[in-house]
Amino acid sequence: MQIDTAEYQRVLGDELRGLRKQRGWTRKELNRRLQSDISLQTLATYELGTRQCSVVRLAEICLALGVPAHQVLARVHERVFGDAPTGHLAVDLTAVIADDRPQLLPLRRWAQGRLTQLPPHRTAEVHLDQPALEYMAQLCGMETADLIKTLRDLDGRPHR
Repeated sequence: MQIDTAEYQRVLGDELRGLRKQRGWTRKELNRRLQSDISLQTLATYELGTRQCSVVRLAEICLALGVPAHQVLARVHERVFGDAPTGHLAVDLTAVIADDRPQLLPLRRWAQGRLTQLPPHRTAEVHLDQPALEYMAQLCGMETADLIKTLRDLDGRPHR
């Protein structure tokens, strides 16, 4: 397996930017929370994936964002090397509808509406990209990584 370093950096930057935006922070606000003094331009180049981020710097940024670095790297790895299209997750609408966890109520409502829009005899599986997953996580009051894990764990049976 080969690693496309430019793609890996881009996806890592996308993850960091998404986490920052999910918190409603500007780069300046994130920078104030960092232990070391780095420029806003450096933060921007990390987010754009045009500059490599050291492991220590990544850990520092993740600590400021309140997310373990290993979770961020796991998402990056999955987006870069996963079987699904980069940044996409297959979701079974019927499994979402069958799940009765209260935090998934907004997602359940969306899935019910989406299922009614599908043509007859079409599979109930849809693919969600990273921005859609981030938006749905916000609606559910969850971290994106937690929502992704929850969606992957759905097996079509209600969870009590």
